Amino acid sequence: MKYTQLGRTGLKVSRLVLGTMNFGPQTDEPTSHRILDAALDAGLNFVDTANVYGWGENKGRTEEILGSWFARGGGRREKTVLATKVYGSMSPGGEPWPNEDRLSALNIRRAVDASLKRLRTDHIDLYQFHHVDRLTPFEEIWQAVDVLVQQGKVLYAGSSNFPGYKIAQANEAAARRGTMGLVSEQCLYNLYERRAEMEVVPAARDYGLGVIPWSPLHGGLLGGVLKKETAGKRRTEGRAAETLADPAVRAKFQAYEDLLDKHGLEPGETALAWLLTRPGVTGPIVGPRTPEQLDSALRALEVELGEELLSSLDEIFPGPGPSPEAFAW
Repeated sequence: MKYTQLGRTGLKVSRLVLGTMNFGPQTDEPTSHRILDAALDAGLNFVDTANVYGWGENKGRTEEILGSWFARGGGRREKTVLATKVYGSMSPGGEPWPNEDRLSALNIRRAVDASLKRLRTDHIDLYQFHHVDRLTPFEEIWQAVDVLVQQGKVLYAGSSNFPGYKIAQANEAAARRGTMGLVSEQCLYNLYERRAEMEVVPAARDYGLGVIPWSPLHGGLLGGVLKKETAGKRRTEGRAAETLADPAVRAKFQAYEDLLDKHGLEPGETALAWLLTRPGVTGPIVGPRTPEQLDSALRALEVELGEELLSSLDEIFPGPGPSPEAFAW
């Protein structure tokens, strides 16, 4: 397993992050535990979840599955760098009761205690703000986080889905308090969706944040969707089908799959390997539903992409260009 440090911290984490969003809704508890065991056996030590995972009436279920896995012992918790998130309402439906969502000091205090109970642990290694809260000042957010750090309930704070200017605001507010601020940003970033390269990634790098891309296969589109469609292994539906309805976009994905066929590479593994070549990226989040999908993700760590292939991928899916030059007329 390949490891790196999380942003400017001394925390050493695996270059793949095990996402658990499917644990509960699509993957039952015994299978989730098998995936977690296999990941840990392979050296994958960074696990990401959120308090709302499980969704609907089952919000919190994913954290509970992780908690029951930790409770099996064997050093599982000690070997795991645990990340979870706060922001969304934990109400099973309808409007939340006041102060039961977002990033108020009150909700942060309540939410972290509830997550710790579900996760059956005494601390969270990386506590992430799931979304920007435009109603709560960062001074209040950091006051709440500082208390949690002092209590030993949280080690580091990170963001998710933050634009570049909010990363700057958050860390400048933390600097005024003399505290560490954000150490990571979890953002939508993959070979097809590269807008994060304009401001989010540069801001993260300037402030010493590790970048943790989510949806590295863009909902499966970068996982060889056209070949699976042709072979009858997968029916493209929903947002993926809407994306491929544009002939120009479909042609790009066809060119992508044809290029990788020529080089004897698997699309999903290549998309993950590409992210591992990006400056500032700590590791992409993989969300396996089965042990076999985990095996495929792990193989991406061994994929080497040469300069010629990287240039060809840039031609198919060009990014916005370097920042700030990308903003020039």
